[in-house]
Amino acid sequence: MKVIEVNNLTRDYGGGKGIFDISLTVSKGEVFGFLGPNGAGKTTTIRHLMGFIKNQQGKCSINGLDCWKDSAKIQSMLGYIPGEINFFDDMTGVEFLQFIAKYRGLTDLTRQKELLDRFELDPKSRIKKMSKGMKQKIGIITAFMHNPDILILDEPTSGLDPLMQNRFIELIAEEKEKGKTILLSSHIFEEVERTCDRIGIIKEGRMVTVDKVETLRERHMHTYTVTLESPQEAEAFAKDFDGTADGNKVTVASKQSLENIFINYYGGSDDD
Repeated sequence: MKVIEVNNLTRDYGGGKGIFDISLTVSKGEVFGFLGPNGAGKTTTIRHLMGFIKNQQGKCSINGLDCWKDSAKIQSMLGYIPGEINFFDDMTGVEFLQFIAKYRGLTDLTRQKELLDRFELDPKSRIKKMSKGMKQKIGIITAFMHNPDILILDEPTSGLDPLMQNRFIELIAEEKEKGKTILLSSHIFEEVERTCDRIGIIKEGRMVTVDKVETLRERHMHTYTVTLESPQEAEAFAKDFDGTADGNKVTVASKQSLENIFINYYGGSDDD
């Protein structure tokens, strides 16, 4: 079942800026990684999904609902972390979380407490005095505390230290086990590799590939043949490097990392 559908979506800002003929789907229970540098079109695509921007061409839907016409209904059912989070800075973190809970009609705050403990956040101070990382934690808690079935996350670990990034990855894995549907925009390759079933790479507003991570690795696999002095040395070498020996020759296959694959799509050579 396709939960998130984007079909030939276009928003042309002129001067080559915008998104052009974007198509992607995210199935129920899938974590989809959306990769691209700043300015590539990730956030513009996500803003269409949230109903913040009206599509010029093409369409996008969530659970069969039109993202522009049914934006209020869609926003009520999902969890969202924007790429740039804006708060009511004069509120304390506690006041903001209470405001969001009231807005969503949330009376059971057990999940909120679990998330506060997981990310080691004391939300009593005023938001304007909080660090970037603390604000990001509030954004994460706000997105997850009502236990939504669909999550749209735009650079969700921006500003978090490595320990908290790892805790976020663990959270995504748990949500995936529960069958949640997640669109994850990120530039942190480890985060994507550890959580995502498929990825889409966007370049200059256009999708350049959409595929499973393993399929991409296989497509970009390198094969090397090494000639050694004797069959015995070849056998030992093959064993050490998971290769195949044939006489005194060894063939070794090397899969590239997601980061290298990404760089190749952005103009780097295979030897970079």
